[in-house]
Amino acid sequence: MVFAWISRGLVKPIRINSTETLNTRYGIYPHKSMIGQRFGSQIASNNGLGFIYLLHPTPELWTVSLPHRTQIVYSPDSSFITQKLNITPGSRVIEAGTGSGSFTHSLYRTVGDKGKLFTYEFHKVRQEQALAEFQDHGLDKLTLTHRDVCKNGFEVEGEQVNADAIFLDLPAPWLAIPNLDKVINPELKVAVCCFSPCIEQVEKTIHALNTNGWNSIELVEINHKRWESHKNMVKRVDDVVTRLRDIQQRKKEGLAKMRREKEERLRNEQNGGVDNKNSAATVTAGEKRTAAQALKENGNEDKKDSSAKRNGFNPFGKGQRINQGDPSYEWREVSKDEAELKSHTSFLTFAFKQPAFN
Repeated sequence: MVFAWISRGLVKPIRINSTETLNTRYGIYPHKSMIGQRFGSQIASNNGLGFIYLLHPTPELWTVSLPHRTQIVYSPDSSFITQKLNITPGSRVIEAGTGSGSFTHSLYRTVGDKGKLFTYEFHKVRQEQALAEFQDHGLDKLTLTHRDVCKNGFEVEGEQVNADAIFLDLPAPWLAIPNLDKVINPELKVAVCCFSPCIEQVEKTIHALNTNGWNSIELVEINHKRWESHKNMVKRVDDVVTRLRDIQQRKKEGLAKMRREKEERLRNEQNGGVDNKNSAATVTAGEKRTAAQALKENGNEDKKDSSAKRNGFNPFGKGQRINQGDPSYEWREVSKDEAELKSHTSFLTFAFKQPAFN
């Protein structure tokens, strides 16, 4: 299993086979060219115009590339839930329902070999598809059960669940909460998180938590956004004034030069004895051509002059390719957030149950 990074918004999981080829809009990539490469390697297409990166499989990459069977838990939510529920290597965790398996991969990595993950899915077809993916990805130490936990509970035949953390991604989590007491660790502080898109679901869930002895209830909504940091060129008023004065001065010099050239051409033509109408018309047309040529030449000279003096007259590097942070200019660090918040639509309801006091 390898993840092919094709573009910023497209990551594709592929199973390497020497006889197959990856076809993309950016080129063709034979699998045999990938064999033996290190993860992180850049692979060029057959025509040499496109490229991809070969990335090591991670739960985060699977989350952005998996086939969606249900609404999924994205990394901003899953990382916060894992931290809030205090899930660590060795934890015993319940997840219901499995869905597309996004959070399942993350939980499996976190609990490790010493922990145990019990995941439940009530939809038979989704359960079978998830099981095939888990086996293909090497997630062989979790227990995936086909069951409606709201009606039939969380107990697994032949195993002691003894969970210390629970994640419920169900349409009606309040119906499953009464069934948790049979499968949680009575000697530990146990945490639960209910993932619900509607505030009406949250209200019913909180009522069920209170009724069944869960406390320290907290409601959280994750608003995820990126911050961009870059350098911005410092522009001072004195530099702007100097630049404007230079532009005005070169404009005056250019106009004066054009007037001198025109006067010189007229004197040369008068000395040549041109005095009839036809000749005058010819002179006028010639004068226009000469003036146009003079303007062009003058512009070229100004460009050369401007190019030669650009660093002196233009303190902002306008018209040049300036690398951000160029030590020839003064910079300051600035940052800004995204104009549009990219957040999930669900509420996270957390609660805890303390061990019985003896």
